[in-house]
Parts: sequence; structure tokens; C-alpha cells
Amino acid sequence: MSKVMIVSDSTETRAEIASHLSLIEVQIIEVASGKDVRSYVERHEPDLVISDMQVGSMGGYAIVMDLRLEESGGRQGHTPVLLLLDRRADVFLARRCRAEGYLVKPISGIRLRKAVAALLEGRTFEDSAFRPIETSAR
Repeated sequence: MSKVMIVSDSTETRAEIASHLSLIEVQIIEVASGKDVRSYVERHEPDLVISDMQVGSMGGYAIVMDLRLEESGGRQGHTPVLLLLDRRADVFLARRCRAEGYLVKPISGIRLRKAVAALLEGRTFEDSAFRPIETSAR
């Protein structure tokens, strides 16, 4: 069974994500503080971290960057991260900090489960609902 860590300082957000994931077989680990993520990752070795964009003590970007720094220093293995973004403009930063996936709120259970499945299979996930619209100049 895969272990999924949900990081948010909002009890409601953690409960919503856990509820959406109850339809698939995963073990949920909840973390309320961004500064605790690294130690929880060391202790529990999750297969995936789902992090809210805004976490009181340490935001989602900083969480990803901290995990990548530990990985590059050989102190931790690789842990994929799915960021829950507040707005479309945050996509650039999600890509820049090297998160494997992102979803733009509001969270759809179907999109969340698709993203989790992709990341647990070692793929990436970009929220297709928020891709730029391609146009042609005439």
C-alpha cells in the first residue's frame, strides 16, 4: 500500500484531500506544519507528498525546495510532490521548484486521483484544465 503525506495547516483541506483519496488504497499521513515535513519524510518514507500552497510555517514551494536540497545532498531519497495551487499564475513557480505535479484549486476528486496515480507510477502531472490556450495569428 502506498503512503501519501498530506501537508496543510487547514484541518478542512487535509480532510477534503483524505476523503477524495479514500476511494483508492493508500495510507494517509497528515502533517499540519511545513517545517515538520522533512522529519516526517525521514521517519515515514512516503511515496508521495501532497502539499497545500499556503502552509503557515513554510509554504509549498519552500517544502519542495527543502526536500530537493536534502535529496541533492544525499541525505534523503527522492519523494515526489504534488502542489495544490491557489491560482493559475502559481504554475510557473510549481514547475520552477521541481514539483512533479500540480493541481489548481478548487480540487476535483477525479483530477486529484488521476494526479496521485500518475505520480505514484513515476510520471508527472500537470493540471490540463489550466494549460494556456493555443491560438494562431491570422
